[in-house]
Amino acid sequence: MQHVKDSKATFYTCSCFSTDNIFLEEFKLHVRFLSEHQFRSDYQAVLRNLGCSTDTEFKDILKKIEKEVERRRSLGVKSAERAAAIKEIYKPLHDHVYLLHESYMAPEFKQMVDYCRSDEASKEGLLSLMQTEAAARVFRFPVFKKVFCDELIEEMEHFEQSRSPKGRPNTMNNYGILLNELGFDEGFIIPLREQYLQPLTSLLYHDCGGCYLDSHKAFMVPLSETACTEVEHKVTEGILHRGQHMHGALPISSGQRWNLIVWMRASQERNKLCPMCNKMPTLVEGEGFADGFTSDIGMSLLQNV
Repeated sequence: MQHVKDSKATFYTCSCFSTDNIFLEEFKLHVRFLSEHQFRSDYQAVLRNLGCSTDTEFKDILKKIEKEVERRRSLGVKSAERAAAIKEIYKPLHDHVYLLHESYMAPEFKQMVDYCRSDEASKEGLLSLMQTEAAARVFRFPVFKKVFCDELIEEMEHFEQSRSPKGRPNTMNNYGILLNELGFDEGFIIPLREQYLQPLTSLLYHDCGGCYLDSHKAFMVPLSETACTEVEHKVTEGILHRGQHMHGALPISSGQRWNLIVWMRASQERNKLCPMCNKMPTLVEGEGFADGFTSDIGMSLLQNV
């Protein structure tokens, strides 16, 4: 079985990230912004039909869009600044949760991973160790022990209450915590992806890059509040699915829920088509794992692992 191990590839983002799929919420419209001239040509008549009737209103929209483009372009720099500030001023509550240990893991999860690492591993054999598929190609199984989950949540709550700067996963989520900024990547998320999750995805998602997961974006999300397949969340359990599955979360009936979310990407697949612009990606420099694209040189490294 072929796996990627710390490929040392350089990761990039697509140039469309700062210009495409900008959502104008008041008009329920996704737009592209390259210049004021292009925007007026493409959208002024559309926006007029949607109720933007004056030039003043149109200029207000332009200001919002230009502000969003600038926000996107500065994400990497701002993230690095926050990470440096957090490292300097934040004192963790539980230092040990930043380093992944097998002692944190549920016995069932370790059994599945050990099987996937064996010479006789097969998808059918792995499925026999798991619960029934929660939905088509959606799998649920224990991952961590309860005591570790409790301590990880305590660490997140402690960070939320601190004076440290806090980045959010995206503009739709005002409560998430970016784990790379907090220092979880090297000691926790990377080994979790490379050593434990990729052996599973190599069998379960072999057709869509499961053998070549070489980057990720990881964050935690707390929530305070049912024509889909409903999959019940349980403490200590993980849900594994292809990101292309349309998915969402229902409100909870009481209390609070914390979710650890890891978006894992295979640049071998991702390089074929940018999910933002649906074209071959035009690469620009990014920070860390960026958006999971690699250059031709990076791809050669990956394919030779």
